[in-house]
Amino acid sequence: MRHRTALLTALLALLALNAVGVAGYMVISGMSFIDALWMTVITLTTVGYREVHDLDTAGRLFTIGLLVGGLGIVFYSATLVARDVIEGEIQHTLGRRRVQRQIAHVADHYIVCGFGRMGRIVCKELSAKPADFVVVEHGAEGVRSAEEAQYLCIAGDATEDSVLLEAGIKRARGLVAALSTDSDNVYVVLTARELNSDLLIVARAEDERSERKLLHAGASRVVSPYVIGGHRMAHSLLRPAVLDVIDLATHYQSIELQIEEVALARGGFAEGVTLRELAIAESANIIVVALKRANGEMLFNPPLDARMHVGDRLVLIGQPSSLREIEQRLQGTSA
Repeated sequence: MRHRTALLTALLALLALNAVGVAGYMVISGMSFIDALWMTVITLTTVGYREVHDLDTAGRLFTIGLLVGGLGIVFYSATLVARDVIEGEIQHTLGRRRVQRQIAHVADHYIVCGFGRMGRIVCKELSAKPADFVVVEHGAEGVRSAEEAQYLCIAGDATEDSVLLEAGIKRARGLVAALSTDSDNVYVVLTARELNSDLLIVARAEDERSERKLLHAGASRVVSPYVIGGHRMAHSLLRPAVLDVIDLATHYQSIELQIEEVALARGGFAEGVTLRELAIAESANIIVVALKRANGEMLFNPPLDARMHVGDRLVLIGQPSSLREIEQRLQGTSA
């Protein structure tokens, strides 16, 4: 902002010098407005055309002063522009290196490929969790938007091995393929699955016919915006109250009710702990919706004597603060 103010001041000074030049030639040499303007312009631009009228000593001295003042302002303005460009490049380079260092140290994170409409929503949800993630975006406008949102961002093609490796795919927990075309998402899924066989991959499908291809390429789950949108519209007609509860429980800004998925990690409760021993419902007023085993088996409304093992996940509904407390207990962390 300081440099922009200085540059604006220099431009205003140049315009003022033009006005002084026109007035000076009209007064000192008795020129018309057009002739005075012509003399001022050819003097300040150092074009070197022939003078309109022969100048006397006073006119020549005025021309020398006008020429020196004009060149000084022009050189000063050029210096300001060059400094802004050079400093901008340096700051951009240092900023990219800082981001690269941060990405190099992040682990157990998510990679969001594509910062379009769907990618932005995914990033907003991950940021609200909060969960660590890295954005991979090819377009310059998308990169600027991600950087303005202060997200870790890599400018590159997500279908390239080197770009995903730079994003830390070997250390990542999951990846979202949200590029604009299904073919690009297929390439991303293939590349990501090859680089990390244990990665959770969620892919966006524009066309329902692409779902099978994405699953075959290695996607863990495929999401079609049009299919989901159609289901929501039908539920709005048939089950509006149910949809209201789901929206309330899944919105990241909800302070009344949320639905959460919590895994039993090593370092948390002992292996084989029962839901009764966890005392979730009694201590935190939380509803246990389901227990998902590590092998994929799903138990809805599990009994209190159901035992949890490392990798098992609980689907819970309750207040956000209570859910965070339970998550910390199961993960073996503290607030």
